[in-house]
Amino acid sequence: MWLSVALDTDERFVEAFSEALMDVGAVSVSIEDADAGTAAEVPQFGEPGHPAQPLWEHSRVVALFDSAVDLASALAQAAAAAGLDAVPNFAITEVAEQDWVRLTQSQFDPIEISERLWIVPSWHTAPDPAAINLELDPGLAFGTGSHPTTRLCLEWILDEVPAGASVLDYGCGSGILGIAAAKVGAGKVVGVDIDERALEATRENALRNHVDIEVQHSGTPLAARYDRVVANILTNPLCVLAPAIAACVAPGGKLALSGVLEAQAEQVIAAYQPYIRLVVGEAHDGWIRLEGQARC
Repeated sequence: MWLSVALDTDERFVEAFSEALMDVGAVSVSIEDADAGTAAEVPQFGEPGHPAQPLWEHSRVVALFDSAVDLASALAQAAAAAGLDAVPNFAITEVAEQDWVRLTQSQFDPIEISERLWIVPSWHTAPDPAAINLELDPGLAFGTGSHPTTRLCLEWILDEVPAGASVLDYGCGSGILGIAAAKVGAGKVVGVDIDERALEATRENALRNHVDIEVQHSGTPLAARYDRVVANILTNPLCVLAPAIAACVAPGGKLALSGVLEAQAEQVIAAYQPYIRLVVGEAHDGWIRLEGQARC
């Protein structure tokens, strides 16, 4: 049995209090918006390039303790160490011991992108062994096939990547798009990302799927242009990176962008207008895929 303790505090103390709770025996600590689900809820995550949001003014610290811990003493010590005058108001919830691995795995089933392509977690048997099956588990890097933007890019890869084509996955995340391109017969496949963890995830996932993908940090200049370029990021970085991404497309090559909401389409189209004319390809659950072809 475990005890989950939720304590409300404010942004002045939340980081010090979280560290202090770990020091007195918490096995995990998370920080949440205490106003979540109300009109006062504050979004925490903005797009890259925008100023970082501060921690929530009204924060909730949720700490998990072994039931054998002297909870009153531990909370008092942590509050004092964090500079609080007293232990904040808190609520305790009992958490039964479970097979957490099995519970997590049960939340992820194979995903059918099309009759030709499935995303299959490693603990599942492929529903259609004759299809292209990408083995991919949830991890630190974005991209498991469940998000509409990933699906939009995968559908484009199935339709637009011919055998032997060179492919660049700009912002590769888990490597799912590059792996799919390699599986459908692409020649050279390169994945770039700003996050070293994403590059490592791409290497591991490519190895697991028995394909070759060259990975490099996005800060390193690319030495080639590519027949197909796909970027599934977000609107702001897509606009900021427009000159760099467009320059990666070979003459006559094709470009697909996603991570864009329908209301943001014109903003991205305008950013790429000097380089490549984009049009809306497909839409799914409010997200769109923009497509274009470089001049020969």
